[in-house]
Amino acid sequence: MKYFNTMMAALTLLLLPAIAQADTLDSGDTAWILTSTALVLFMTLPGLALFYGGLVRAKNVLSVLMQCFVIACVVSILWVVYGYSLSFGDGGSMNAWIGGLDNAFLANVTRESLSGTLPESTFVMFQMTFAIITPALIIGGFAERMKFSAMLLFSIIWVSVVYFPVCHWVWGGGWLAEQGLLDFAGGTVVHITAGVAALVAAMVLGNRNGFQTSAMMPHNMTMTVTGAGMLWVGWFGFNGGSAVAANGDAGMAMLVTHVSAACGAMTWAALEWMKFGKPSALGTVTGMVAGLGTITPASGYVGPMGALVIGISAGIVCFYATAFIKQKLKIDDSLDVFPVHGVGGILGTLLAGIFVAAGLGGVGFADGMNMGSQLGVQLTGVIATIVFTAVVTFVILKVVDALVGLRVTDEQETEGLDISQHEERGYIL
Repeated sequence: MKYFNTMMAALTLLLLPAIAQADTLDSGDTAWILTSTALVLFMTLPGLALFYGGLVRAKNVLSVLMQCFVIACVVSILWVVYGYSLSFGDGGSMNAWIGGLDNAFLANVTRESLSGTLPESTFVMFQMTFAIITPALIIGGFAERMKFSAMLLFSIIWVSVVYFPVCHWVWGGGWLAEQGLLDFAGGTVVHITAGVAALVAAMVLGNRNGFQTSAMMPHNMTMTVTGAGMLWVGWFGFNGGSAVAANGDAGMAMLVTHVSAACGAMTWAALEWMKFGKPSALGTVTGMVAGLGTITPASGYVGPMGALVIGISAGIVCFYATAFIKQKLKIDDSLDVFPVHGVGGILGTLLAGIFVAAGLGGVGFADGMNMGSQLGVQLTGVIATIVFTAVVTFVILKVVDALVGLRVTDEQETEGLDISQHEERGYIL
């Protein structure tokens, strides 16, 4: 009996790691985040690529597809080398601002390492897809006029010195996380950074030749609407997956995401109908993207009624912001990245501080917070992200311009970037 008890004790000790892992690893959560990861990557390739590709002129379609594709590749490499470590690592005395390099090259990520209830490899890949789509969004601000070499160098530097730090501030335990900023899936981290960077890039490069004097219509709306549909579906992984679990938060995030997208689309279409006499497919899908971007920071905190208000607000505010940027300020943000993503991210981040209230259908405020204090934190996060992104993006653009030059020549712009940058054509004429 003595030997039996000894053997059982030894066997128990041997099984403890497996028991502990079984208690921690959740196969349902893992399956959902694996699915969400594929959905978010699907948003960039092919979703965003087709959405943007259809919006440019035919002579530039391949350049946009190429930019999205290459950004996905290069950001993936940077994420493995140092991006994940800087975004989610422990930065020691600098942790409020940036993570450390202890996990460079994913040195500590193994098949057995966990992040909450997930294999850490799954969490790494999920977050990588967010890092990919953010600089890909920016290309809409300078579409049809930036050199491919400049775009590549800009994206490498920008994701390293803007995206990774802001990601750490909000999701990696940095100073905005400590203050209690509500940004469930990327209002500040993704949409404000991308929108502001696109606006700064459009201003630094200058307008396209012929802007506001000649028609620059989308060359293939079928492609754009197809890409928009892919973005809508992929956004379920973007927002629902940000719960990092297969639970009620994920389910509600998917529901409010869908509601806001529908409200944004219908509101934009209605405004066009009233103002121009007819609703357009372009306006409808743009309103949908505005609704998606605006609900993103709030998606894990609000309920269906909040989503209705947020979606309608997105359609109205982003509609007029688009006209203001192009018609009043005369800034050629080619594919409306700032008025849709930047303004939507700002609006959604602020509205998250209101509709999180339990009385308005949200999850309720954290201990010690009320609507006033929460809105103060949200405003701080918005302002800090805007200022940091604008200043650093401007500096990066000037450095890249000094190194390789930013803009193609007038002749190359007239010829189109497909031929001048890649010696290819999107279509055989």
